[in-house]
Amino acid sequence: MADAASRLRSVAEQVLGAPLPVRLRAWDGSEAGPPGAPTLVVRNRRALRRMLFKPGELGLARAWVAGDLDIEDDLYGALAVMSGLIWERPEDGRTLAQALRDPAVRAAVRELLRLAGPPVPPAPPREEVRRRSHLHTRRSDRQAISHHYDVGNDFYQLVLGPSMVYSCAYWEEDGTLETAQRDKLELVCAKLGLSPGQRLLDVGCGWGSMAIHAAREHGVSVVGVTLSQEQAAFARKRVADEGLTDRVEIRVQDYRDVRDGPYDAISSIGMAEHVGAERYLEYAENLYGLLKPGGRLLNHQIARRPQRDESAYDVDEFIDAYVFPDGELAPVGSTVTQLERAGFEVRDVESIREHYARTLRRWVANLEADWPRAVRLTSPGRARVWRLYMAASALAFEHNRIGVNQVLAVRTPDSGASGLPLRTRTWNS
Repeated sequence: MADAASRLRSVAEQVLGAPLPVRLRAWDGSEAGPPGAPTLVVRNRRALRRMLFKPGELGLARAWVAGDLDIEDDLYGALAVMSGLIWERPEDGRTLAQALRDPAVRAAVRELLRLAGPPVPPAPPREEVRRRSHLHTRRSDRQAISHHYDVGNDFYQLVLGPSMVYSCAYWEEDGTLETAQRDKLELVCAKLGLSPGQRLLDVGCGWGSMAIHAAREHGVSVVGVTLSQEQAAFARKRVADEGLTDRVEIRVQDYRDVRDGPYDAISSIGMAEHVGAERYLEYAENLYGLLKPGGRLLNHQIARRPQRDESAYDVDEFIDAYVFPDGELAPVGSTVTQLERAGFEVRDVESIREHYARTLRRWVANLEADWPRAVRLTSPGRARVWRLYMAASALAFEHNRIGVNQVLAVRTPDSGASGLPLRTRTWNS
């Protein structure tokens, strides 16, 4: 099949209604597109069948995870120029159904069918999770957490580095990932006002980094809860190695089943994204009930931009199928509202969006630097999932498509005394 790349490019531009901003290299060795642009490699015709049988982002994701599609050299550059076609299309932009009313587009699709070969739908990659209803039962949440986190602690160590902190670091202009993650943990402790003898509940404790830091550096007793068996086993070993078993308890437990309050403080770092909109008020009320009067909550959570029609929001297909099953993002205003409805007084909201972009780029660099080992520790498909989602997320944070916020809230007692200083931050002019 001669010059498949030129034919593909023509078809793509007809369907998209816009010039293709990347160069194409097809399975027959042909190339087409702007010289010097990032190169999208279509390794086989199966990639086309994936996109025909599942048009849109999920078809592209399946082709990427399976290795049918690849990006040569500049992953960030390719994602940046393609974002306008995939992630940033206007809400009132042309839908596929509308595009297919155009005879030229229908002709282009027929050409794509000829290029794609036998009309047999390829099986989804084995890394894909079948979509479920977003009910967020205890069982479904355990399954979702296991899919994302129980993929091997060695793999996460490769990506995250020695800190084993899987959330946004807090950067100086210069510094290492380890220093920035330590500074983030210390920032959380400072906002919570931790002091010796207090009890801290760390919801979604991951591999134990926050619990260990708070106990070691601030003398508090910590209960950390996670739904991941692998995380808990790793965290317990770290706690023992630090000699902190008398002050840190790691449980495999749903936050809804914690009954041994009250706590002086609660940290929830990168966990609330798993809760879901339908369950968020329940989440907030549970944490409120676990705090003593005057106790503080630090909720560290990724946020999306609000939509004009919030009822039209749906989870990202790639993220839902391959990364965070049943995960949902909410605008920061919705989060604050739900915390207040639960009874909290919200005292501070700090956006650290740029910090997450830098963190993700460091994680991608770690993954790429040891790629053969990453593949051995998981699978080629899963390693490709992590590389794509982290790189695309870094760009999303940089371009303000998503953000991340630390929300400090207090269970203010009847006296009205919040216990916070008059000035909680120092600003540079």
